[in-house]
Amino acid sequence: MPRKIVESTFVTLDGVIGDPQDWGPPYWDDQHSGYAGRLLEPADALLLGRLTYDGFAASWPTRSGDPFTDKINAMPKYVASRTMAPGPAAWNATVLEGDVVEAVSSLKHEDGGDLVKYGTGELSRTLLAHRLVDEYHFWMFPVVAGRGQRLLDDVDLTHLRLVDVDRFDSGIVVLVYTPTP
Repeated sequence: MPRKIVESTFVTLDGVIGDPQDWGPPYWDDQHSGYAGRLLEPADALLLGRLTYDGFAASWPTRSGDPFTDKINAMPKYVASRTMAPGPAAWNATVLEGDVVEAVSSLKHEDGGDLVKYGTGELSRTLLAHRLVDEYHFWMFPVVAGRGQRLLDDVDLTHLRLVDVDRFDSGIVVLVYTPTP
């Protein structure tokens, strides 16, 4: 069965995605952790852009002790990068070789679990443009950042279909969208 690509992105009410460590921690609670765990359950690999990979690889391997963290650390990671050498990399990673659209399409058509993609940036824009993401989970945090990198800047007009909404007591609302046919 072909894999599904699921993007999971934290975003403020004013559309900022950069530096969630600055504005997110007050909202990270049991409901947040539970949803993140359920989202990761059907996955058997992560798909990351280079900047997200660098940030994650610098912090996640030092964590342990809960099933979510242990799964993140153990599972394979696929990294899209034009600056890293293709092939094996630290933290169970493989840097994709060649055209990212072709490489991700190949991964998507392999048998296996979902590919969860964290972070939003250049890779997300590429995947959106080529309709490779099957589900978007936008975690809207009840905070205004005022400035920072914005969600999907410079993306062409794209219509998505709302398929689910989850509300947490903390005020986070997860909006789940799929591409329109």
